[in-house]
Amino acid sequence: MANTLLSIQIIPKTPGGEDVIPYVDRAIEIIQASGVKHQVNALETTMEGELSELLDIVKKMNEAVIEFGSPSIISQIKILYTPEGASMDKLTEKYRP
Repeated sequence: MANTLLSIQIIPKTPGGEDVIPYVDRAIEIIQASGVKHQVNALETTMEGELSELLDIVKKMNEAVIEFGSPSIISQIKILYTPEGASMDKLTEKYRP
């Protein structure tokens, strides 16, 4: 079972004030390619997995956005680390119909 939930919001600086959405889309592609369980929300994406694996994905996301053309990025991250196990479904089940 996964021991970490990590939510991330990528805020890239864009050349010439371009729209940030293509840069954010590139970051989300990295998450999708990783195969970890994740949920894309309006202002952040939450991933579920092992802490070291998720932090490695964050690193790859930042590198990919820089390669895409952003000169710098702010990554706002929230982490729930529970050695016994952490689950998005378990955390939110009481709010679902």
